[in-house]
Amino acid sequence: MSTEQTDSIFMKAAIDEAMKALEKQEVPIGAVIVAKGQIIARAHNLTETLNDPTAHAEMQAITSATNYIGGKYLTECTIYVTVEPCPMCASALGWSQISTLVYGTHDEKKGYTTISEKLLHPGTKVRKGILAEECKKLMTDFFRKKRKK
Repeated sequence: MSTEQTDSIFMKAAIDEAMKALEKQEVPIGAVIVAKGQIIARAHNLTETLNDPTAHAEMQAITSATNYIGGKYLTECTIYVTVEPCPMCASALGWSQISTLVYGTHDEKKGYTTISEKLLHPGTKVRKGILAEECKKLMTDFFRKKRKK
């Protein structure tokens, strides 16, 4: 199976997580962390549910994956997230030394690349634009509905 096919499969799992966030009236961002071809962590935004501004999908996934692994480093893992991580999440991914970050759509307002791509660990590989239109549509539809209320 090609990298593109693998990325699509796991990004669809991240989109499923984003849909769970949407059902809870959370910003629809989802993440999965994969090790050795298997999902070891699934998460979605929980900032409203937990009244916690740090409860982003990536942060929840990092905590779950490190608990699963039994250590703080995710050096053999890939995170798939529907939207480009914010600077907080990118820094946390950097501290976790995640091997690869794969994201769907760019976040031109709050994405980590608006600050610096150096927030990630220097060894982290990045692939972007995976199922970008589907990921972007989730976000634009969510915020369009919010503005109408």
